[in-house]
Amino acid sequence: MVAMGRFLQLALPAGVLATGILFSSTSTWAKPEYSRKTKKECSFCHPPDSWNLTDAGKYYREHHYSLEGYKGPAKK
Repeated sequence: MVAMGRFLQLALPAGVLATGILFSSTSTWAKPEYSRKTKKECSFCHPPDSWNLTDAGKYYREHHYSLEGYKGPAKK
């Protein structure tokens, strides 16, 4: 009985942590390979602290993961 209690003390927190990691790491589309391929920082396609896409990111996704032909917003 004592061994079962000790097991739960160790396994329960580990299980909760593993579950949290599993569900927090949803299938992400942003990949480090994209940054290496384009030689751009992540912030080029994603706003700060977000997985949303900027116009450049949407262009990249819609043009078969290529920035070829992308023209950024006009400079003022």
